[in-house]
Amino acid sequence: MAELIVIGYDDPEVAAQAFATVQDLQRDYVVHLNGLAVVSVDADGGTHVDTSSRIVGVSAASGALWGTIFGILFLLPGVGLLTGAALGGLVGKLSKSGVDERFRRQVEDLLKPGSAAVVIMASKITDDKFTVAMRPHGGTVLKTSLSDEDEKELTDQLAGSR
Repeated sequence: MAELIVIGYDDPEVAAQAFATVQDLQRDYVVHLNGLAVVSVDADGGTHVDTSSRIVGVSAASGALWGTIFGILFLLPGVGLLTGAALGGLVGKLSKSGVDERFRRQVEDLLKPGSAAVVIMASKITDDKFTVAMRPHGGTVLKTSLSDEDEKELTDQLAGSR
């Protein structure tokens, strides 16, 4: 099961510190990352993304899934209006698997001008150690899950849509 965790911060510097902590947790085997990014919103409302090139073990399939989920969460605000059959099916599947409209709205509410969020997709996480390590940074936590079956089906759909 993959966990999708979004932690919102009012201060982009705190988000950058939290991002570094998650990278440390990866090195310490507290979390196994499929994807990690910091999303910040500038004063004009522009969205900026910083990802780590040092995530070890991300397969092409999980990278494609991560990119799609990320795009649907942050870059496609009118995704419900899209008509492409492949993307429409994928969006529908994501809605059934935990990344629904309600979750997307909660993420959007976190990201106001001047704020930032750390976005984590993890296939394994030691919750107690992760929580203790992240507590000093504070933030607002949103979390949803993708079952192994949903993750595989989404990855298969992505492979078929290319």
